[in-house]
Amino acid sequence: MATALSVAVLAAGGIGHAVVTGLDTGITRVDPFKDMKNRPQAGHGMNVLVVGTDGRDRITAEEKEKYRLGGEPCHCTDTVMLVHISGDRDRASVVSLPRDSYAEMPEHTDLTTGERHEAHPVKLNAAYAEGGPALTVRTVESMTGVKIDHYLEVDFTSFMRTVDAVGGVEICTARPMKDPYTGLDLVAGTHELDGGRALQYVRSRHIDGAADIGRMQRQQRFLAALVDRLTSGGVLFNPVRFRQVATTLLGSVRADEGFGTDQMLSLAKAMRGFTPASSEFVSVPVGNMSFPVKGIGSTVKWDAAKAQKLFQALREDRPLAAPRTSPAAPVPPGTGSAAPAAPDGAVVDVPPRSVRVQVYNGTRTDGLGRKVDEALRAAGFDTTRTPMTASGPVRKRTVVEYDPRWDRSAKTLAAALPGAELREAAGRGGTLRVTVGGDYKGVTPVRGEEERKAGPFEAVRGDEVVCG
Repeated sequence: MATALSVAVLAAGGIGHAVVTGLDTGITRVDPFKDMKNRPQAGHGMNVLVVGTDGRDRITAEEKEKYRLGGEPCHCTDTVMLVHISGDRDRASVVSLPRDSYAEMPEHTDLTTGERHEAHPVKLNAAYAEGGPALTVRTVESMTGVKIDHYLEVDFTSFMRTVDAVGGVEICTARPMKDPYTGLDLVAGTHELDGGRALQYVRSRHIDGAADIGRMQRQQRFLAALVDRLTSGGVLFNPVRFRQVATTLLGSVRADEGFGTDQMLSLAKAMRGFTPASSEFVSVPVGNMSFPVKGIGSTVKWDAAKAQKLFQALREDRPLAAPRTSPAAPVPPGTGSAAPAAPDGAVVDVPPRSVRVQVYNGTRTDGLGRKVDEALRAAGFDTTRTPMTASGPVRKRTVVEYDPRWDRSAKTLAAALPGAELREAAGRGGTLRVTVGGDYKGVTPVRGEEERKAGPFEAVRGDEVVCG
């Protein structure tokens, strides 16, 4: 996305052809569309599948130690994004797909073992390990119903080198971020991240209970900040500087044969004035963050109805973010009915959609557990939908039990249950337990600090998540 944008701005300035000629000779080519049949019908606009792999072959021993990149790669996708460029070329919609998404993999031949497999359930990131780019494209098309036009693949090394080539990327955080697994350690404030620290930032998933959802939001913030750096940092209008950056990026990616200089320049004529405000970001709607699958483990199950509406909007080339108008403005034709406005609620660190909850009824009131489960789900929490009856005596007070590693998630849940007692329970894991007592008075609305009333898909624009 950033590469196409860079070429577009240069071409708009009248120097594109002279600068970009021959740049695509360094791109490693793959054929992800070979022998593909029964593909989705093409919609409007252009769709690019962008995947980030855990390849680390070209990373030095010093970098592996400094940025916690040791161990054997799984040869799978660490990040999956579906990028839609609108037909009029003035909007880019980026949809993040959780790597642990529950997926039905089509029948295929395993590239490693040569074994023929029938269709079977997997996590989305396993598609690359079993069948490379082609199976990844087939799986995503099958899940989304969106026809992929181009494929772009980036590994750890190319990511780090590209960030360094643009001079680093500015990231802002309202609170400290620390992840012992990646080594990320940021105090609250503004930071200029080089390639190594940027990789830590986009890979971290143990900062809080938000796990992969939080990581995808940070990846979206980072991409918006990268676009901002490219469009405002002078890189695009300095031919020498641009060629250095483009050579670094294009020389370390893998792409399909159709993704080259000529194609990017054809986009350029219509992409004048592209800025972070021209991009919008959204994560695929999730119905169950911990959907168990035998032999695979815990997967992320999409909300089928909401996801279908999201991908239909992409196929129909419609914006995902809410219009920049007052809430009372008419809904644009073809976008469906407007989502009801929810109360603002108290601001919390971890958004409720990232908090997994199991409800127990600690009273003798029949149906109270179900009532509380439904109320928490209506407030945005990821409940199990299977409330249970607590053993032992009747509880007078509502109690929230939590693993200390998920203390911020527990505070979010407690804010929605005023008066509830917080109680540590080491080893409980990421699912918080609510035992409803006789003092239960209802659920209070809460919202994450970064949540906005952003239409039915909760999409945000790039200029809303960059510093300043």
